Amino acid sequence: MKIGDLARATGVSPRLLRYYEEQGLLTAHRAGSGGHRRYAEDAPAVVGHIRALLAAGLTTRVIRELLPCVVGPGPEFEHCAAGTLREQLRGLEDKITTLQGARSALSGILATTVPSEGHEG
Repeated sequence: MKIGDLARATGVSPRLLRYYEEQGLLTAHRAGSGGHRRYAEDAPAVVGHIRALLAAGLTTRVIRELLPCVVGPGPEFEHCAAGTLREQLRGLEDKITTLQGARSALSGILATTVPSEGHEG
Protein backbone atom coordinates (compact mmCIF):
# COMPACT_ATOMS: atom_id res chain seq x y z
CA MET A 1 0.00 0.00 0.00
CA LYS A 2 1.38 3.41 -0.97
CA ILE A 3 1.48 6.33 1.45
CA GLY A 4 -1.30 8.17 -0.40
CA ASP A 5 -3.53 5.09 -0.21
CA LEU A 6 -2.83 4.74 3.51
CA ALA A 7 -3.54 8.43 4.05
CA ARG A 8 -6.90 8.12 2.28
CA ALA A 9 -7.79 4.91 4.12
CA THR A 10 -7.03 6.37 7.56
CA GLY A 11 -7.72 10.09 7.17
CA VAL A 12 -4.15 10.78 8.38
CA SER A 13 -1.91 13.06 6.33
CA PRO A 14 1.16 11.62 4.59
CA ARG A 15 3.30 13.98 6.66
CA LEU A 16 1.90 12.52 9.88
CA LEU A 17 2.38 8.98 8.56
CA ARG A 18 6.03 9.78 7.89
CA TYR A 19 6.28 11.14 11.46
CA TYR A 20 4.85 7.88 12.83
CA GLU A 21 7.47 6.04 10.80
CA GLU A 22 10.27 8.28 12.17
CA GLN A 23 9.05 7.56 15.71
CA GLY A 24 9.20 3.80 15.11
CA LEU A 25 5.42 3.37 15.28
CA LEU A 26 4.82 2.41 11.67
CA THR A 27 6.99 0.42 9.30
CA ALA A 28 7.40 1.11 5.60
CA HIS A 29 9.50 -0.70 3.05
CA ARG A 30 11.10 1.04 0.11
CA ALA A 31 10.04 -0.44 -3.21
CA GLY A 32 11.07 0.02 -6.81
CA SER A 33 13.73 2.21 -8.33
CA GLY A 34 12.11 5.37 -6.94
CA GLY A 35 12.25 4.02 -3.39
CA HIS A 36 8.58 4.79 -2.72
CA ARG A 37 7.23 3.83 0.69
CA ARG A 38 5.08 0.72 0.77
CA TYR A 39 3.10 -0.27 3.84
CA ALA A 40 1.80 -3.70 4.82
CA GLU A 41 -1.88 -4.52 4.45
CA ASP A 42 -2.38 -4.20 8.22
CA ALA A 43 -1.06 -0.61 8.23
CA PRO A 44 -4.54 0.98 8.46
CA ALA A 45 -5.22 -1.03 11.63
CA VAL A 46 -1.82 -0.02 13.06
CA VAL A 47 -2.56 3.64 12.34
CA GLY A 48 -5.93 3.20 14.06
CA HIS A 49 -4.18 1.80 17.14
CA ILE A 50 -1.71 4.70 17.14
CA ARG A 51 -4.53 7.25 16.88
CA ALA A 52 -6.50 5.60 19.71
CA LEU A 53 -3.45 5.55 21.98
CA LEU A 54 -2.60 9.17 21.18
CA ALA A 55 -6.21 10.11 21.99
CA ALA A 56 -5.71 8.40 25.37
CA GLY A 57 -2.90 10.88 26.04
CA LEU A 58 0.02 8.51 25.56
CA THR A 59 3.33 9.68 24.15
CA THR A 60 4.86 8.18 21.04
CA ARG A 61 7.57 6.63 23.23
CA VAL A 62 4.98 4.79 25.31
CA ILE A 63 3.01 3.82 22.21
CA ARG A 64 6.17 2.32 20.69
CA GLU A 65 6.47 0.14 23.82
CA LEU A 66 2.81 -0.90 23.68
CA LEU A 67 2.35 -1.69 19.98
CA PRO A 68 3.94 -5.16 20.19
CA CYS A 69 1.30 -6.03 22.81
CA VAL A 70 -1.68 -5.07 20.62
CA VAL A 71 -3.98 -7.84 19.47
CA GLY A 72 -7.04 -7.51 17.30
CA PRO A 73 -8.59 -4.46 15.72
CA GLY A 74 -9.81 -3.02 19.09
CA PRO A 75 -7.07 -2.43 20.13
CA GLU A 76 -6.98 -5.08 22.77
CA PHE A 77 -3.76 -5.77 24.63
CA GLU A 78 -1.86 -8.78 25.80
CA HIS A 79 -0.85 -8.87 29.44
CA CYS A 80 2.57 -7.38 28.55
CA ALA A 81 0.91 -3.94 28.35
CA ALA A 82 -0.73 -3.99 31.78
CA GLY A 83 2.15 -2.51 33.79
CA THR A 84 2.75 0.35 31.36
CA LEU A 85 -0.96 1.12 31.10
CA ARG A 86 -1.33 1.16 34.89
CA GLU A 87 1.68 3.47 35.21
CA GLN A 88 0.25 5.86 32.61
CA LEU A 89 -3.14 5.87 34.34
CA ARG A 90 -1.51 6.69 37.70
CA GLY A 91 0.39 9.56 36.08
CA LEU A 92 -2.81 10.90 34.55
CA GLU A 93 -4.64 10.66 37.87
CA ASP A 94 -1.79 12.57 39.55
CA LYS A 95 -2.05 15.32 36.92
CA ILE A 96 -5.82 15.53 37.43
CA THR A 97 -5.34 15.89 41.19
CA THR A 98 -2.76 18.65 40.63
CA LEU A 99 -5.04 20.46 38.19
CA GLN A 100 -8.00 20.22 40.58
CA GLY A 101 -5.86 21.79 43.32
CA ALA A 102 -4.77 24.58 40.98
CA ARG A 103 -8.39 25.17 39.93
CA SER A 104 -9.49 25.39 43.55
CA ALA A 105 -6.67 27.81 44.41
CA LEU A 106 -7.44 30.01 41.41
CA SER A 107 -11.16 30.03 42.26
CA GLY A 108 -10.27 31.13 45.80
CA ILE A 109 -8.07 33.93 44.50
CA LEU A 110 -10.77 35.06 42.08
CA ALA A 111 -13.35 35.09 44.89
CA THR A 112 -11.22 37.57 46.84
CA THR A 113 -10.63 39.85 43.88
CA VAL A 114 -12.28 43.23 44.30
CA PRO A 115 -13.66 44.65 41.04
CA SER A 116 -12.24 48.06 40.19
CA GLU A 117 -14.63 50.98 39.64
CA GLY A 118 -16.12 51.10 36.17
CA HIS A 119 -14.83 47.63 35.24
CA GLU A 120 -16.55 44.31 35.59
CA GLY A 121 -14.50 41.16 35.96
